[in-house]
Parts: sequence; structure tokens; C-alpha cells
Amino acid sequence: MTSMPTARPARPYFSSGPCAKRPGWSPENFKTDTLGRSHRSGVGKARLKEAIDRTRALLGLPDEYRIGIVPASDTGAVEMAMWSMLGELPVDMLAWESFGQGWVTDAVKQLDLDARVLSAPYGEIADLSAVDPAHDLVFTWNGTTSGVRVPDAEWIRDDRQGITICDATSAVFAQPLDWSKLDVVTYSWQKVLGGEGGHGVLILSPRAVERLESYTPPRPLPKLFRLTKGGKLIEGIFEGATINTPSMLCVEDYIDALTWVEGVGGLEGLHERADANAEALGAWVARTGWIDHLASDPATRSNTSVCLSVDDAGFASLGEPEQRAFVKSMAKALENENVAYDIAGYRDAPPGLRIWCGATVETSDIEALGPWLDWAFAQAGS
Repeated sequence: MTSMPTARPARPYFSSGPCAKRPGWSPENFKTDTLGRSHRSGVGKARLKEAIDRTRALLGLPDEYRIGIVPASDTGAVEMAMWSMLGELPVDMLAWESFGQGWVTDAVKQLDLDARVLSAPYGEIADLSAVDPAHDLVFTWNGTTSGVRVPDAEWIRDDRQGITICDATSAVFAQPLDWSKLDVVTYSWQKVLGGEGGHGVLILSPRAVERLESYTPPRPLPKLFRLTKGGKLIEGIFEGATINTPSMLCVEDYIDALTWVEGVGGLEGLHERADANAEALGAWVARTGWIDHLASDPATRSNTSVCLSVDDAGFASLGEPEQRAFVKSMAKALENENVAYDIAGYRDAPPGLRIWCGATVETSDIEALGPWLDWAFAQAGS
């Protein structure tokens, strides 16, 4: 029996969303003059505008790209883009995990689009070379539930006719994004920056704005999805005048996270922190016989939502319900010891573990986690 380790992660927060708060986080760091005030007041709009401006500066976004804070998290932002922009051209839908598959369902069953689905099983990636530049494109940069990401954006043509809609919620701030290849980018604060849930960010290129202003979709749009009025972009959405009432407490939390980013080396610093965490976890996987990465190709392996499969003959001999019970037992044992929270794999993914390695996690905690995973595996198998 593997003995219980003595060193514990200082912070046991390894959930893949909502993710760990930044190191040193405290609500005492928040400004509170917006609380109890209208988001349309001078102070409210100023703080929303500050969140947008800080986002632009940290991501290095071109000046002509718009940034809007929208409701319903990353899901809401993706839905707004799909319902408002798609239908003029055929669309290529890429899917290699559950969230990408969700966008396929929307395109095929809800929007009834002329859609071509390019998919791959968990752990692999779709054939990126098959993407048609004459089509619109919807894809997830980093598959949060599979741990598989695109290696880069070189496969997206500069002379494409279609627009690209990229769900980047577990990639932005952790992986380099080529903005010249991306027309719509969406994310939520609750991933890489460890923010609170419920709000999304929608980033539009000039090509996306042109599509919005030149194309009227053949479907009714709920108020929350409307980005134009009279054929013109509603610019206020991208200047802090949100479509619906945001939580100003969540806005303050987001600004706090962005301020922290500036103090740890900006965007490059975040990339380095996530890479260091993924490398530390990968080093443990490499020396451990019973575990392996779900994403077999290192070039497409996530540095944030790292998904692991149990590579053990006894585990493989179990049926899927028993495998899921085994993993649940491991996760529960670690939670009971306050060592790691919420690390069982996503419900639609193959049975395994999912450990968040984003920038708000400390590398020392990832290093301390490895021996505890060995202990939990031994406990579940005893």
C-alpha cells in the first residue's frame, strides 16, 4: 500500500471551471464604489470600460477589434456569434470533445445550417487540413474536456472567404492566439483568470463586424443575441454598455485578476506559468506507470485542462461504470483530505482525471499533487 504523503498542495483548487482564484486573492482588494450602483452610472460604465481596456492591452489586440462583455459565460458569447452571423456560407464545424460537439448540435439541429462536421475521438484532433477556406468555421481552440488543442493557426488561410468563430475559453491568456486568423473569439472569466462565472467576453474583428452589418440571418434573434440595430453594430456594447445587467462584483473580480496579470509578467508571464505547470504534471506522468495523457500527441496537448487516462491492466479490465466509480473514488479520497478538488474527468469524456494547470495554479502545488495521486490510486484499487 502506498503510504500517505506528508507534503500537501497549499491550495487544492484544480477544477477546470470555475478555476482557482489568483494567488493572494482576497475580496478586500476590490473597489466597492460600484456596488449598489447602476451599471449605467458614470462609475459603473467607467469600470466596465476599464475592464475592456485592460483586456485589450494585455492581449495585445489590434485597435480595430471590438471587445464586449456579454451574458451567459462563454456559451452565451458563442451562441450570440453563431445565431447572428452564420447562414450566409456553408460552415465547417470542428469537434473533438463535448463542447465542440455542442456547437455542432446547435448548427445542425437548431440553426439548420449547411454544415460539414469534421470530428475526431477524445484524445485526437480533427483533420485541420480539410477545412475549406470558402466556408465559415467554428472550432474550439483548446478542448477543455479532452485536453486537446490546436497546435497553431497556420491551417487557417489568410485569404479565406468565411469568418472564423473560435471558442477560446480555456486557451486565451494561456496560449498564443493569432488574431489575424480569428474573426470571433469568445471566453469566460472563470477559466484562465479564475474569475466568477456568468459573464462572457466577445471579441470581433473588422471582418466579423462586416458580416454582422451586411447579413441578416433568416431567424428571429432573442434580445440577448442582438448585436446590431438598423443594420449597424451597436457600438455601446463594446464600450461598456452591456446588453443586460452585469454583476459589478464580478467585474471588480475580473479587474483584480487583470491587475494581477500585469504584476506577473503580463501575457507572456501567464503563458510561462501555465507551461511550467503542465510540464511539472507531465514529468510526474512520465515517471508513473499507471497514468498517461489522453492527448497522445504532445503538439496538441493542452497546458491548461490536462486530461489523463488510467493506464493500468486492472482498470482496463473493468466496465465503464466501474471505471467511473474507480475515478470517483480517487477524486473523493483526495477531496476528503483537502488535497485536490474536482479532478474527475468530464462526464462525457472517457473515464479519467482532469487537472487544471492554468496560470492561477502554483507549480509547487502541481508538484505536491503527484504523490497524492499515487496514494489515491492505491486507495481506490485496494
